[in-house]
Amino acid sequence: MSADEKVAKDLVETLKDGRNGFASAAEKLRDSERPEVAATLQRLSEQREAFARDIVAMGHEYGDDVEESGSVAAALHRGWLSLKDALTGDDASGVLGAAVTGEDHAVSEYEKALAEDLSDGFRSVVQQQHSAIVAARDEVKALQQAS
Repeated sequence: MSADEKVAKDLVETLKDGRNGFASAAEKLRDSERPEVAATLQRLSEQREAFARDIVAMGHEYGDDVEESGSVAAALHRGWLSLKDALTGDDASGVLGAAVTGEDHAVSEYEKALAEDLSDGFRSVVQQQHSAIVAARDEVKALQQAS
């Protein structure tokens, strides 16, 4: 398995977790006093879906099947798992705190990916997505601080 394929599988799993986490958080906050926060979280869920599609499509171009699950270690260390506990209440701050934790994990996964020996084209995509994920994490942190 190439470094690109291994990294792609792990990032797709991280992106799926983020997509699902943001979608769940958005649903939870949709009827809250802050529906604009739900709209932002839904937008970020859709962003993660698009990022995953881009990586999968790139993998297919190279003949890699990156849609199957990533490593067992990645499955055990998903940052969005803490969101489940936060979603039991209606507290926007708690939900956003869990989202920040998930985003910290996503940033870490992208930084780990960028430390690998990736092909130039794939590295470029990962760098662009990394920048967007850092911006999203900062946006979610700002929402949390405002709540």
